[in-house]
Amino acid sequence: MYNLILLVFLTLILYFLINQSGSRHLRKIKNDYSAIKGEGDKLLVDNARLTQDNDRLKITLEETIAIYDITKQICKSLDESNIFGFFQDEITKYIRVEEIKFIKGQAPQPLPGDYAVLPLRIDKQHIGDLVTKGIGEHEKEKFQILANQFLLGLRRSLLYQKVQELAIMDSLTGMLSRRYFFERFHEELQRSNKFQYKFSCLMVDIDRFKEYNDRYGHLVGDVLLKEVAKTIKESLRQIDLVGRYGGEEFIIILTETDQEGSLFAAERIRKSVQDKSIRAYDEVLKVTISIGISSYPKHGRDGNGLVEKADQALYQAKEAGRNRICVYED
Repeated sequence: MYNLILLVFLTLILYFLINQSGSRHLRKIKNDYSAIKGEGDKLLVDNARLTQDNDRLKITLEETIAIYDITKQICKSLDESNIFGFFQDEITKYIRVEEIKFIKGQAPQPLPGDYAVLPLRIDKQHIGDLVTKGIGEHEKEKFQILANQFLLGLRRSLLYQKVQELAIMDSLTGMLSRRYFFERFHEELQRSNKFQYKFSCLMVDIDRFKEYNDRYGHLVGDVLLKEVAKTIKESLRQIDLVGRYGGEEFIIILTETDQEGSLFAAERIRKSVQDKSIRAYDEVLKVTISIGISSYPKHGRDGNGLVEKADQALYQAKEAGRNRICVYED
């Protein structure tokens, strides 16, 4: 009997111990599960954030590619008239737009229909408007970014034009620079030789210009140069070439004009300058010019020779009393 009671007692103790151990184990499992679940929830949150970041990076990448492609196409040309065409072709690959136009200057207001206007400015100067229709609200920011590339293309084109103008134009008189004039002179020689045309070369000098400079100063002298250059250009045809040779001297090519015709044209220029009153600051001045003429092919078939002979004729005009025209004589 005693042994039976002892066995029951031991059995109860063993059961209690097993039950306690199982509870501790179960609690541990529950705690481990909670920890794992917490880590899992955190990983889900991190994954969602990474997905959002990835989506943003994807959009940024697409915008970067779009900017690169549009810029690459725009940079194909420095011709302002071509830039918008390239931009229009490219932007429709990245943005859904019903209509897009570039209007130089100010777009008419108000515009008919559901149009949006994006003003374009370079150095605070309004150069035109991008007019669009049908761009979704969610794509307006992207359109703004891409439109800036179009503006950069325009800026590049305008800068190129200014550089070209500086390279071919004399900044003071607005005439062709000496270097560019002789490039065109060479072309005219080739053309005249090929088609058996005649042309005349005129060297023009402002009489007593140094005296005006010494008496009134260089600022007045600059005004005289600009006004005489303007009068000369106004007396010529569009097909004629006129450049600043240096100082107060100008050089003119009268295309398809023989010696007789050049005398008529030179007299028109001389009289126009003589009759002009030039206001230079507080002064009102009158100046005269002298002109020397050589003709192709009568006086030569190369540029240097024709210029030298026109210059000799100019010297003769100066020696003869100024304000006159002389033709080169052998």
